[in-house]
Amino acid sequence: MTSRSPRDTPLRLVPRRPLTAARRTATTRRPRPPRPPEGTPSVPELARLARTELTDAVRLARWAGARPGSAEPTGILPDDTARQAAVALGLTPRQIRLDWDRARLAGLIELHGGAARPGWRLGAWNTDDTAVLRGWVALFDAWSLAHPFLPEAGPDPALVAEVVEAAPQLLSFLHLSNEPVPVDVLLDLLRQRVAELRTERHEPPADGAGDLLPALLDWTLEAAGLVGALRPRDPLRPDEVTLTALGSWAVWVKLEQICVAAQGPAGNMEQSAETMLRACARLSPGPARAEYRAWLAARPVALAVAELLDAARGDDALLRGLAFEALRVVGDPAEPAVRAVVAEPSLRPYAVLWLAELEGDDPDTATGLLTREEATWLWIDTAAAVADHGEDHLLVSHLETAVQGSVPGLLEEVRGVGHPRTVQVLVALAAAHPDPATSKAMRRAAFQVHTGEA
Repeated sequence: MTSRSPRDTPLRLVPRRPLTAARRTATTRRPRPPRPPEGTPSVPELARLARTELTDAVRLARWAGARPGSAEPTGILPDDTARQAAVALGLTPRQIRLDWDRARLAGLIELHGGAARPGWRLGAWNTDDTAVLRGWVALFDAWSLAHPFLPEAGPDPALVAEVVEAAPQLLSFLHLSNEPVPVDVLLDLLRQRVAELRTERHEPPADGAGDLLPALLDWTLEAAGLVGALRPRDPLRPDEVTLTALGSWAVWVKLEQICVAAQGPAGNMEQSAETMLRACARLSPGPARAEYRAWLAARPVALAVAELLDAARGDDALLRGLAFEALRVVGDPAEPAVRAVVAEPSLRPYAVLWLAELEGDDPDTATGLLTREEATWLWIDTAAAVADHGEDHLLVSHLETAVQGSVPGLLEEVRGVGHPRTVQVLVALAAAHPDPATSKAMRRAAFQVHTGEA
């Protein structure tokens, strides 16, 4: 009695499933977010307010869109370009420079290779309320850059930095008060917070800080108002301030993020991305997403995304897949960084699928955007993750997700992809597969790849 030939061995005993079914974590849907406080406007209304706040910045970004590269490599608008924009848009050159900075901070303009170009958010401005709100929140977070403190004789930069660090507490107090707050109360709170910061750092109190803090508080409140977070002062009550609907909503979002960070279920908030991902490999998808959110809430988004992508570049294929699952929790803010790694061979398949899903494509159909070679590369990478961290039966089941229709077809294409783990994957499959003919064919293919045979 002889073994069956591998050419008669179908890879699937069930209809072919899409390649996305092979990924370690298939569930990417997010849980319903917590509800904002009663009285908070709806998302469309908040987006309308944000669009109104950034009307001139959007006009300038669109005007500049017809002139890519018109900015200097640093992103600063040259004087002649600022004058041209002022004439075209009916604004002063000073307004143009302010709106240029606001457009950059809100993601309406981006720097690519030293040239300023329209940002991806600009294209979604009229149709995507979420993109609009995230753009405004990015500006809100950067209020001190949008309207920097530039007095003729400025205080110690360290004191300015301490005021910027204390500002979230002031805004949180305004949000929780839910009513106009006297400026004097905010000044007392600012003095207290600056003193706490200096005590935490074992630094002496700042000389003359009490005289400078009122001016710095005025700057903070003015800058927050200019980005749309504070309402204009009531002439009848000029010594009181209150948040706008946008400002109150944004502060609530930040407070929710802090609560999520404080509730990290697996205790990996302070760990590196690699350590956090390895811990999440042992969790089911729901708890893993909760841990991703907690880890992300504890650090700036740009740094977190960069660290996740660095972890994805490593040798562990499982971490590569988990890193992109964590990036799915980040969502839109990770888009520029993910788009930037599309050219990296080891990350390209993951990045292409991530971007497709971000744009609303069904995960089961997004794999059609991959070339046959890229799909095979991703299949090997996922197999390497299963071989390193899974069980034999999972590795055998992984065969069903290959895009080829037979063992010989799979082995033929696997040999030409050039994945660095091809030999190890084939050897592991040969050891795990129950069919002797298939196992023999995989061992032969592993030897051919190892020796460089065609």
